[in-house]
Amino acid sequence: MKKLAFLLPVLGLVAACDTMEQRQITGTLAGAGLGMAVSGSDDKAQGAVIGGLAGLAAATMMGPNPSGTGCLYRNPDGSQFVAACP
Repeated sequence: MKKLAFLLPVLGLVAACDTMEQRQITGTLAGAGLGMAVSGSDDKAQGAVIGGLAGLAAATMMGPNPSGTGCLYRNPDGSQFVAACP
């Protein structure tokens, strides 16, 4: 559990506005690390593979505006807008 508590803030730091490829690599590595951390001692490799695939899928669906002109933000009412990345 301590590993999970450490990984979540680190994941937040590396989830900055960047290119699609960088975001996919970061998502895959973070997912694999998280999968290993939460899996049992006898199936670490399987946890890493499943977590990596889940991280890749999540990184592909989230992040900067695909047009590359800024980051895509969502208002509480569900509407979206593009603004400069932090």
